[in-house]
Amino acid sequence: MLQQNLLFIILIAIVGVVALTVNYIISTRELQEKAKDKRLKWLKEQSEYLIQCLAVLREANCKDGIIDKLDQHANLLLEEITLLSPDSELQKEVEQLKNSADQTLPNPAAFESDRALKRAQIYINYAERMIARLAKSGRISVPLGKTYQQELYWLKITLVADAHIHQAQRFQANEDKITALSHYKHAKAVLLRAQIPQPEKTKRLKQIEQSIQQVQPRRRQSEGTLADRLDQLL
Repeated sequence: MLQQNLLFIILIAIVGVVALTVNYIISTRELQEKAKDKRLKWLKEQSEYLIQCLAVLREANCKDGIIDKLDQHANLLLEEITLLSPDSELQKEVEQLKNSADQTLPNPAAFESDRALKRAQIYINYAERMIARLAKSGRISVPLGKTYQQELYWLKITLVADAHIHQAQRFQANEDKITALSHYKHAKAVLLRAQIPQPEKTKRLKQIEQSIQQVQPRRRQSEGTLADRLDQLL
Protein backbone atom coordinates (compact mmCIF):
# COMPACT_ATOMS: atom_id res chain seq x y z
CA MET A 1 0.00 0.00 0.00
CA LEU A 2 2.87 2.31 0.87
CA GLN A 3 4.59 1.55 -2.41
CA GLN A 4 1.41 2.37 -4.34
CA ASN A 5 1.07 5.71 -2.55
CA LEU A 6 4.72 6.50 -3.27
CA LEU A 7 4.29 5.62 -6.94
CA PHE A 8 1.18 7.77 -7.09
CA ILE A 9 3.09 10.70 -5.58
CA ILE A 10 5.92 10.23 -8.05
CA LEU A 11 3.45 10.19 -10.97
CA ILE A 12 1.82 13.38 -9.68
CA ALA A 13 5.26 15.01 -9.38
CA ILE A 14 6.18 13.94 -12.91
CA VAL A 15 2.90 15.30 -14.28
CA GLY A 16 3.48 18.55 -12.37
CA VAL A 17 7.00 18.90 -13.74
CA VAL A 18 5.77 18.23 -17.28
CA ALA A 19 2.96 20.75 -16.87
CA LEU A 20 5.36 23.38 -15.54
CA THR A 21 7.80 22.67 -18.37
CA VAL A 22 5.07 22.96 -21.01
CA ASN A 23 3.77 26.14 -19.41
CA TYR A 24 7.30 27.58 -19.33
CA ILE A 25 7.86 26.74 -23.01
CA ILE A 26 4.53 28.29 -24.02
CA SER A 27 5.17 31.41 -21.91
CA THR A 28 8.69 31.75 -23.33
CA ARG A 29 7.41 31.46 -26.89
CA GLU A 30 4.72 34.03 -26.22
CA LEU A 31 7.29 36.42 -24.80
CA GLN A 32 9.56 35.77 -27.77
CA GLU A 33 6.71 36.44 -30.20
CA LYS A 34 5.83 39.66 -28.38
CA ALA A 35 9.47 40.75 -28.44
CA LYS A 36 9.70 39.84 -32.11
CA ASP A 37 6.52 41.75 -32.98
CA LYS A 38 7.76 44.77 -31.01
CA ARG A 39 11.12 44.64 -32.79
CA LEU A 40 9.50 44.32 -36.21
CA LYS A 41 7.26 47.29 -35.48
CA TRP A 42 10.31 49.35 -34.51
CA LEU A 43 12.21 48.18 -37.60
CA LYS A 44 9.26 49.09 -39.81
CA GLU A 45 9.08 52.63 -38.41
CA GLN A 46 12.83 53.18 -38.54
CA SER A 47 13.36 51.75 -42.02
CA GLU A 48 10.42 53.58 -43.60
CA TYR A 49 11.44 56.92 -42.11
CA LEU A 50 15.08 56.45 -43.10
CA ILE A 51 14.16 55.41 -46.64
CA GLN A 52 11.93 58.48 -47.04
CA CYS A 53 14.80 60.56 -45.69
CA LEU A 54 17.11 59.09 -48.34
CA ALA A 55 14.62 59.96 -51.08
CA VAL A 56 14.54 63.59 -49.90
CA LEU A 57 18.35 63.74 -49.72
CA ARG A 58 18.63 62.42 -53.26
CA GLU A 59 16.09 64.97 -54.48
CA ALA A 60 18.09 67.69 -52.75
CA ASN A 61 21.29 66.45 -54.45
CA CYS A 62 22.99 65.64 -51.15
CA LYS A 63 26.60 64.44 -51.26
CA ASP A 64 27.06 60.78 -52.17
CA GLY A 65 29.14 59.97 -49.08
CA ILE A 66 26.31 60.89 -46.72
CA ILE A 67 23.74 59.00 -48.77
CA ASP A 68 25.98 55.92 -48.93
CA LYS A 69 26.42 55.76 -45.13
CA LEU A 70 22.70 56.17 -44.46
CA ASP A 71 21.86 53.69 -47.22
CA GLN A 72 24.13 51.09 -45.60
CA HIS A 73 22.23 51.53 -42.34
CA ALA A 74 18.91 51.15 -44.17
CA ASN A 75 20.17 47.89 -45.70
CA LEU A 76 21.04 46.57 -42.22
CA LEU A 77 17.50 47.30 -41.02
CA LEU A 78 16.09 45.52 -44.07
CA GLU A 79 18.36 42.52 -43.48
CA GLU A 80 17.09 42.20 -39.91
CA ILE A 81 13.48 42.37 -41.12
CA THR A 82 14.26 39.59 -43.60
CA LEU A 83 15.86 37.52 -40.83
CA LEU A 84 12.96 37.92 -38.40
CA SER A 85 10.15 37.75 -40.95
CA PRO A 86 11.27 36.24 -44.26
CA ASP A 87 8.92 36.49 -47.24
CA SER A 88 6.47 38.56 -45.21
CA GLU A 89 4.33 41.44 -46.41
CA LEU A 90 6.46 43.77 -44.29
CA GLN A 91 9.65 42.68 -46.03
CA LYS A 92 8.09 43.15 -49.47
CA GLU A 93 6.66 46.54 -48.51
CA VAL A 94 10.00 47.88 -47.23
CA GLU A 95 11.90 46.47 -50.22
CA GLN A 96 9.48 48.12 -52.62
CA LEU A 97 9.75 51.44 -50.78
CA LYS A 98 13.55 51.27 -50.87
CA ASN A 99 13.69 50.38 -54.57
CA SER A 100 11.53 53.42 -55.29
CA ALA A 101 13.73 55.68 -53.14
CA ASP A 102 16.90 54.35 -54.81
CA GLN A 103 15.62 55.62 -58.17
CA THR A 104 15.00 59.18 -56.94
CA LEU A 105 16.84 61.83 -58.96
CA PRO A 106 17.89 65.39 -58.00
CA ASN A 107 14.96 67.77 -58.36
CA PRO A 108 15.46 71.27 -56.86
CA ALA A 109 11.99 72.33 -58.02
CA ALA A 110 10.48 69.82 -55.57
CA PHE A 111 11.18 72.15 -52.63
CA GLU A 112 9.59 75.38 -53.85
CA SER A 113 6.42 75.07 -51.76
CA ASP A 114 6.49 75.88 -48.05
CA ARG A 115 5.13 72.44 -47.16
CA ALA A 116 7.74 70.57 -49.20
CA LEU A 117 10.50 72.77 -47.81
CA LYS A 118 9.40 72.15 -44.22
CA ARG A 119 9.25 68.41 -44.89
CA ALA A 120 12.78 68.47 -46.31
CA GLN A 121 14.09 70.34 -43.27
CA ILE A 122 12.57 67.71 -40.95
CA TYR A 123 14.24 64.85 -42.83
CA ILE A 124 17.59 66.64 -43.02
CA ASN A 125 17.46 67.20 -39.25
CA TYR A 126 16.79 63.47 -38.90
CA ALA A 127 19.76 62.70 -41.16
CA GLU A 128 21.99 64.86 -38.92
CA ARG A 129 20.91 62.85 -35.87
CA MET A 130 21.49 59.56 -37.68
CA ILE A 131 25.01 60.62 -38.66
CA ALA A 132 25.69 61.50 -35.02
CA ARG A 133 24.51 58.02 -33.96
CA LEU A 134 26.71 56.33 -36.56
CA ALA A 135 29.70 58.32 -35.30
CA LYS A 136 28.88 57.48 -31.67
CA SER A 137 28.60 53.76 -32.47
CA GLY A 138 31.92 53.76 -34.34
CA ARG A 139 30.37 53.09 -37.76
CA ILE A 140 32.07 56.26 -39.03
CA SER A 141 34.85 58.37 -37.54
CA VAL A 142 33.95 61.32 -35.33
CA PRO A 143 35.68 63.91 -37.60
CA LEU A 144 33.86 62.53 -40.64
CA GLY A 145 30.59 62.63 -38.71
CA LYS A 146 31.11 66.30 -37.88
CA THR A 147 31.94 67.06 -41.51
CA TYR A 148 28.78 65.31 -42.69
CA GLN A 149 26.66 67.14 -40.11
CA GLN A 150 28.08 70.48 -41.30
CA GLU A 151 27.33 69.56 -44.92
CA LEU A 152 23.75 68.62 -44.01
CA TYR A 153 23.33 71.93 -42.19
CA TRP A 154 24.60 73.78 -45.27
CA LEU A 155 22.26 71.75 -47.47
CA LYS A 156 19.33 72.80 -45.28
CA ILE A 157 20.35 76.47 -45.59
CA THR A 158 20.83 76.35 -49.35
CA LEU A 159 17.47 74.64 -49.87
CA VAL A 160 15.72 77.56 -48.17
CA ALA A 161 17.79 80.15 -50.01
CA ASP A 162 17.31 78.45 -53.38
CA ALA A 163 13.56 78.19 -52.82
CA HIS A 164 13.41 81.97 -52.32
CA ILE A 165 15.61 82.52 -55.39
CA HIS A 166 13.40 80.35 -57.59
CA GLN A 167 10.28 82.16 -56.40
CA ALA A 168 12.00 85.51 -56.98
CA GLN A 169 12.89 84.52 -60.53
CA ARG A 170 9.30 83.51 -61.20
CA PHE A 171 7.94 86.84 -59.94
CA GLN A 172 10.66 88.72 -61.82
CA ALA A 173 9.63 87.00 -65.04
CA ASN A 174 6.06 88.17 -64.38
CA GLU A 175 7.26 91.76 -63.90
CA ASP A 176 6.41 91.69 -60.18
CA LYS A 177 9.68 93.28 -59.11
CA ILE A 178 8.61 94.17 -55.57
CA THR A 179 7.77 90.58 -54.64
CA ALA A 180 10.86 89.31 -56.48
CA LEU A 181 13.05 91.74 -54.55
CA SER A 182 11.52 90.56 -51.26
CA HIS A 183 12.41 86.93 -52.03
CA TYR A 184 15.95 87.82 -53.10
CA LYS A 185 16.47 89.70 -49.84
CA HIS A 186 15.07 86.78 -47.84
CA ALA A 187 17.53 84.44 -49.59
CA LYS A 188 20.39 86.83 -48.80
CA ALA A 189 19.36 87.09 -45.14
CA VAL A 190 19.19 83.29 -44.78
CA LEU A 191 22.74 82.94 -46.09
CA LEU A 192 24.09 85.79 -43.97
CA ARG A 193 22.65 84.26 -40.78
CA ALA A 194 24.03 80.79 -41.55
CA GLN A 195 26.88 79.65 -39.30
CA ILE A 196 29.11 78.71 -42.22
CA PRO A 197 32.65 80.00 -43.03
CA GLN A 198 32.47 83.05 -45.30
CA PRO A 199 34.10 81.42 -48.38
CA GLU A 200 31.17 79.00 -48.55
CA LYS A 201 28.74 81.90 -48.80
CA THR A 202 30.63 84.27 -51.07
CA LYS A 203 29.70 82.83 -54.46
CA ARG A 204 25.99 82.55 -53.68
CA LEU A 205 25.85 85.98 -52.07
CA LYS A 206 27.45 87.56 -55.14
CA GLN A 207 24.88 85.90 -57.40
CA ILE A 208 22.01 87.08 -55.21
CA GLU A 209 23.43 90.62 -55.07
CA GLN A 210 23.62 90.70 -58.86
CA SER A 211 19.98 89.64 -59.08
CA ILE A 212 18.99 92.31 -56.56
CA GLN A 213 20.76 94.94 -58.67
CA GLN A 214 18.85 93.79 -61.75
CA VAL A 215 15.56 94.24 -59.95
CA GLN A 216 16.54 97.37 -58.04
CA PRO A 217 19.51 99.19 -59.61
CA ARG A 218 21.59 101.30 -57.28
CA ARG A 219 20.87 105.01 -57.33
CA ARG A 220 23.51 107.11 -58.97
CA GLN A 221 25.62 109.08 -56.55
CA SER A 222 25.02 112.82 -56.26
CA GLU A 223 26.97 114.83 -58.81
CA GLY A 224 27.33 117.88 -56.52
CA THR A 225 25.24 120.82 -55.41
CA LEU A 226 22.66 122.62 -57.48
CA ALA A 227 25.02 125.59 -57.83
CA ASP A 228 27.78 123.33 -59.21
CA ARG A 229 25.46 121.92 -61.87
CA LEU A 230 24.30 125.42 -62.86
CA ASP A 231 27.91 126.53 -63.23
CA GLN A 232 28.53 123.57 -65.55
CA LEU A 233 25.51 124.49 -67.67
CA LEU A 234 26.60 128.10 -67.92
